[in-house]
Amino acid sequence: MDVTRIAKIAFLAAFVAGGAGAASAQMRDAEVYYDANGNRVIVDSVTGEVVSIERTEPPQGYGRRIPPQWDDGAAYDDPELEQYERRRYRRDYPEQENYGTYPEEAYPDEQVRTYPETPAVPRQRSGGVTRESLPEPSETRQSSIEPSASGSGGSVIDLGKAPASQVTIQTKIMEDVAGLQILLDRVGASPGVIDGRFGSNVDRALENYRALTGRPLKSTDTERIKEELAATGGEPFMDYTITPEDAAGPFVASVPDDYSEKAKLDRLAYTSVPEMLAERFHMDEKFLKSFNPEANFNRPGTIIRVANVGKNVTKPVTRIIADKANKQVRAYGEDGKLVVTYPATIGSSETPSPTGTHAVSRVVTDPGYTYNPRINFKQGSNDKVLNIPPGPNGPVGNVWIALDKPTYGIHGTPEPSKIGKTESHGCVRLTNWDALELAKLVKAGVTVEFVE
Repeated sequence: MDVTRIAKIAFLAAFVAGGAGAASAQMRDAEVYYDANGNRVIVDSVTGEVVSIERTEPPQGYGRRIPPQWDDGAAYDDPELEQYERRRYRRDYPEQENYGTYPEEAYPDEQVRTYPETPAVPRQRSGGVTRESLPEPSETRQSSIEPSASGSGGSVIDLGKAPASQVTIQTKIMEDVAGLQILLDRVGASPGVIDGRFGSNVDRALENYRALTGRPLKSTDTERIKEELAATGGEPFMDYTITPEDAAGPFVASVPDDYSEKAKLDRLAYTSVPEMLAERFHMDEKFLKSFNPEANFNRPGTIIRVANVGKNVTKPVTRIIADKANKQVRAYGEDGKLVVTYPATIGSSETPSPTGTHAVSRVVTDPGYTYNPRINFKQGSNDKVLNIPPGPNGPVGNVWIALDKPTYGIHGTPEPSKIGKTESHGCVRLTNWDALELAKLVKAGVTVEFVE
């Protein structure tokens, strides 16, 4: 027992002796204890006998209460109770006369499928194991033992060799998109750079494909695209061997952004073999490199895969429309039919392109560029007239189709991947290869109409 309080008190105790029922009382000392259950125990301090145990009642608490369960047959006096309300407002559901009944006859047996029983498969142990004593130790140790197929249940599976390079899903998708771009390029609906990616230039080229051929084409119709590729020049890609002339250049180490630094160079040539070959085959330079990840472009004799873009358009044009809203150039022949279309960058808010109708005055290939901040725009801190050398990386690329409005024309660009996505200084900017193709289709007097 746990002692929580010890006290000596005087009290009157009555002892009942035997069964005689005689009671005697006397004054004694006593000690009071509380046991582990909280009962009050009185002990005679002289004899050590327990005089009495007073049990304490536990305090009245809430205890565990189980909410009454709803009984539909019970009576409730409180109309607010949910059970009473539910029974009070319950009503029979109206009969439905339009529902049919199930047929009394059983379903025909021919609709029941019968599956053959699965044959029992005998349990077999894996390849047998023969217990033998270990061989005598020798100088030559074998680190591993080739498994044998001679066992009763063992067999050797030929896993083959892993391919040197695996075509990923992303690579396959880019090849398919590039194939579509090559088809569009072949028929004269130029998509700009062939980069294996969908975009606004491809979307507009698909619309122009229908205008040029009279047939719609969906980008998801892979079988139709393959058929059209076969009819217009064959496979979309071909092998090309890098020649000594390709590797020789000439090239420049880099092209400075500042016009005053450009003016110090002899020529704004290509910076590398991949850049030169990418433009030759109408491809994005990064896409060409990713398409040939292990190729050494600087070594003659290296075979690479390139776009099989086919031949250029040769039909002359007599009218050109520069569509500012759709960012494209459309060229028409003498018969009024559409001949070729190109994605284009046409002017900007600061240096807008001309309005109305103008005419081609002359065509210059591999042109230089005269920078005059008083007439054109100001580049950086350059405030003097500068003569920029020619080259594909010059401000106007490798061709200039001058208009009868001074300082304006249709020209190439050193950054073909930005065509149709950036702004120009008022002129009509095309990729270098598209500008060269158009330059061979026009002559002086061809009209150029700017439309919003």
